[in-house]
Amino acid sequence: MDVNAAKLTDVVARLKRVQGQLGGIVRMIEEGRDCSDVVTQLAAASRALDKAGFKIISTGLRECVALNEDGTRQVNEAELERLFLTLA
Repeated sequence: MDVNAAKLTDVVARLKRVQGQLGGIVRMIEEGRDCSDVVTQLAAASRALDKAGFKIISTGLRECVALNEDGTRQVNEAELERLFLTLA
């Protein structure tokens, strides 16, 4: 599935924040920070990644739809299901 990058500027910004967050988590581990603090930050990063994935899929739904010869759209349901389950 190809998605128009211009439609995903908010996703890119979210992923850059997660990238910084992951660097912070690594530092927390290296500094011997409390387990619960590290796990809390990991959970937050994981949720942010999930949201980014769902945003990419929802933005790309039109790209997942194929045109039939008569111009009507046919949803590639198997591909959509596979993408959503990848994030589950």
